[in-house]
Amino acid sequence: MSETTDRIHYRRVLLKLSGEALAGDKGFGIEPSVVDRLTDEIRSIAAMGVSLGVVIGGGNIVRGAMASRQGIDRVQADYMGMLGTIINALAVQDLLETKNVETRVMTAIRMEEIAEPYIRRRAMRHMEKGRVVLFAGGTGNPYFSTDTAAVLRAIEMEADVVIKATKVSGVYTADPVKDPDAQFIPEIGFHEVVTRELAVMDAPAVSLCKENNLPIIVLNLEDRGAVAAAIRGDRVGTLVS
Repeated sequence: MSETTDRIHYRRVLLKLSGEALAGDKGFGIEPSVVDRLTDEIRSIAAMGVSLGVVIGGGNIVRGAMASRQGIDRVQADYMGMLGTIINALAVQDLLETKNVETRVMTAIRMEEIAEPYIRRRAMRHMEKGRVVLFAGGTGNPYFSTDTAAVLRAIEMEADVVIKATKVSGVYTADPVKDPDAQFIPEIGFHEVVTRELAVMDAPAVSLCKENNLPIIVLNLEDRGAVAAAIRGDRVGTLVS
């Protein structure tokens, strides 16, 4: 076993990425240079020998909740958002495989022509074989966020941790972009996250983590090597447990 493998603290990981991260500075769509850097990070994580699942949001294409506020039926809007996550997963899969990373896209909404339907045992088998599994289509049901989908898949895959990669370095007392006095919180409990309404994940996702004793690490995706460092057990970002 290699020295890198010896240092792994979390053996099975669910990585949650926002759809907005794929858009870069454009704020919409998919920026190839961003996806290139992102897939380099995923490749390096997979090379560590961990079992890796990935859930990507769809906010760079359509946000269901926002679309519903603009007059589209909420259920219809949420399904549109789920399709956005599938588009993102296919883009990431394509670039990962050009970098010789074996992947599978599994969708909660059946579309066998482009991806495998999500089947828990099959997904676990893919991860055991070292394939990166991209879980797309959310939970397959409206009114559930991709945060909740990520936690649900993490529990089903018996993951050791959920790593939420965002545009900030962790959890703060307020939005650090808007409030210069916002203070960084290195470690916090599930209950406090919910009662203080801190922007970690939505309440159902945090509650699921609490019920299943599944820790969350929130870190900055733009910090190269941050995800790998967290997997090794280094203190990176904010630990929610």
